[in-house]
Amino acid sequence: MRAQPASTTPTRDEPDLGHHGDAEVGDGLVDLAVNVRRAPMPDWLADPITAALGDLAAYPDPRPARAAVAGRHGRPPEEVLLTAGAAEGFVLLARALTGMRRPVVVHPQFTEPEAALRAAGHEVERVLLDPAEDFRLDPARVPDDADLVMIGNPTNPTSVLHPAADLAALARPGRVLVVDEAFADTTAAPGVPGEPASLAARRDLPGLVVVRSLTKTWGLAGLRIGYLLGDAGLLARLAAAQPLWAVSTPALAAATACASPAAVAAERAIAAALAADRDHLSARLSALPGVRVAGRPASAFVLVHLPGAAEVRQRLRQCGWAVRRGDTFPGLGPDWLRVAVRDRATTDAFTQILAEILEA
Repeated sequence: MRAQPASTTPTRDEPDLGHHGDAEVGDGLVDLAVNVRRAPMPDWLADPITAALGDLAAYPDPRPARAAVAGRHGRPPEEVLLTAGAAEGFVLLARALTGMRRPVVVHPQFTEPEAALRAAGHEVERVLLDPAEDFRLDPARVPDDADLVMIGNPTNPTSVLHPAADLAALARPGRVLVVDEAFADTTAAPGVPGEPASLAARRDLPGLVVVRSLTKTWGLAGLRIGYLLGDAGLLARLAAAQPLWAVSTPALAAATACASPAAVAAERAIAAALAADRDHLSARLSALPGVRVAGRPASAFVLVHLPGAAEVRQRLRQCGWAVRRGDTFPGLGPDWLRVAVRDRATTDAFTQILAEILEA
């Protein structure tokens, strides 16, 4: 794994950083491409969102939601910045952190951090994790003089959960360390309570910014709500680059509700059930000829290596199934697919179709 320069101008050989899972989904297709949980919204979340629709004549007031999120993570409110989804956080970081000499993005990971940096004029270097090492991070391989480092945990699309100590080892004075924890709430499992590798409560690490999303577990992708956690001074710089009233009143109501102890307990229960469904999907995929599940998946999706995956993906579409192509992620290629974890009945139906395609 080594740092590689990434041109700010896409070329024919460059992955399409603007491609996302929603582009894979079409009418009538079973969606295994988008990592958003689809389930009925609980009343404790639906009711405040609905009630907020009666307050749309007033400008949004982020203070109650900010305080609620801060309380969840044991931080003062000034160490929280609410955003219109996690994606806005990456744009704010790219625009506000001018003058970075050596920004580094650890790949494969969600492509928006690098895309935002490029759009803001940054010259980006990539550290490519090795599939032969199950995409595990060795902190020593990140350049010592990198003054901005971005990494996901758990990482999309690999589903790798890096140990908290390895990520903490990347923090140092003079460096901004951005950890994308959009899927951190999916990592609880039986015998592993809470979010075992999260840095969200770490206030001692210099330059740390944790990016969080509320859209995945609670199915709020259309509402756009996320937040950043970090040093108050650094977040103030980011807030200065944010438009006024960037987060809507209904989204703020959702943030407040999702920070409650009841919501956190519900997240833990959902994550534990997800772990069982993830194990089932991994086992069914691993039993198929030529299919290799990458590493030890820890999130709401698994990454698989399959020779001829690009053709298989098209065959799956013809059979009514959408999965996420892997070649748009730096460090992967056309023989990789990402598959979202669903209930066991859906997994069984999907893997049966996949088996038939592979046997044909």
